Amino acid sequence: MNIAAHPIGVCSWSLQPQGMGQLVAMVRELGLEHLQLALSGLIRLDDKRKAQELSHLHLAGIKLTAGMIAFPGEDYTTIDIIRRTGGFVPDDLWPIRRALARESARLAAELGMKMVSTHIGFVPPPSDAGYQKIVDRTGAVAEDFAALGVDLLMETGPEPAEEMRAFIGSVGASNLFVNFDPANMILYGAGDPIKALGVLSPHIRHVHLKDAIASSRPGIDWGSEVPFGSGQVGAGVFLRAIKQTGYAGPLVIEREAGDDRIGDVRRAIEICVRDP
Repeated sequence: MNIAAHPIGVCSWSLQPQGMGQLVAMVRELGLEHLQLALSGLIRLDDKRKAQELSHLHLAGIKLTAGMIAFPGEDYTTIDIIRRTGGFVPDDLWPIRRALARESARLAAELGMKMVSTHIGFVPPPSDAGYQKIVDRTGAVAEDFAALGVDLLMETGPEPAEEMRAFIGSVGASNLFVNFDPANMILYGAGDPIKALGVLSPHIRHVHLKDAIASSRPGIDWGSEVPFGSGQVGAGVFLRAIKQTGYAGPLVIEREAGDDRIGDVRRAIEICVRDP
């Protein structure tokens, strides 16, 4: 499905499938053919099982917009905990997470994907002693990806848009871009997603359609994720703002809460059709 030149897709993990066969059936039930694919589970499979799983995608003609990496040991219980456990931040887990990222990028390249997104972790202020460490680690992963012809996409959320833009400049990697998730800006308390879109637009290569309501203590307590169109992102305003930036890439629906994932994704598709 394409709407106003945008491929409309869904995140594989949003549907909580039991295997690729069920995932394909759910994507087809939604009337879609584009998918952002979680890679972390696939890279842990042996070659035979991995080939069996991926054959479902190939036979169905599913088009992959990007890959996604989530790392073992990341804990999203609270903002403070993920600040310490997320992405490339933990020193003891950095070597294995770099290796997992490299393997994910290798699989993405084999599948013909040009982009893989991840949460790189909280970036401290430039005045912090840990800032250069995250710059260097992100640059190292970007270099690994570049060798495979894959772009590394940072997820929005932990940092205000201006800080993320400055960080991308500090890393200086030609293949480091942004997966823009407007709800994450609200969930983390990192600022207005519409304003952030304008700041980051030159760097955006992939967009999530997700919504949220801010907590009473933004940046300290998590906000609440809600179905797209029912929160504070402002679905119609966001879709029009996307159009104004000139972005023509995928719009991929992500839903990570709730008991009716299929229904929530379907309603998000209806919003895209109504407000192309």
